[in-house]
Amino acid sequence: MNEAISYESLSSQFSREDVDEIAELIVDVLCSTRPTLRIGGEDLSADQVKEQFCRLDSGHLEYVFDCLRNNTTQIRNIRAYLLTALYNAPMTINNYYQAAVQHDFGP
Repeated sequence: MNEAISYESLSSQFSREDVDEIAELIVDVLCSTRPTLRIGGEDLSADQVKEQFCRLDSGHLEYVFDCLRNNTTQIRNIRAYLLTALYNAPMTINNYYQAAVQHDFGP
């Protein structure tokens, strides 16, 4: 996992503590023995969640950190927020950055 998420590179961009927390969440999910995991308020198959987490790379983690940085609302359950953001990252990263570019360079 260290290579997939480019731990050292991320640690130079973001605080090591933040990167460690995300890494620990990923490991927690991948090592879970529960049959289901709660993501976005839904109980999903642990295998489905693990498969999605295995797709994560450093770009996805940078995206999650960007989302956290740009969030202006209070997050009541940071663990649940991060798990949901990590789970959804591979499915939403392209549209997020496309929308950001359109906002910056739009009419």
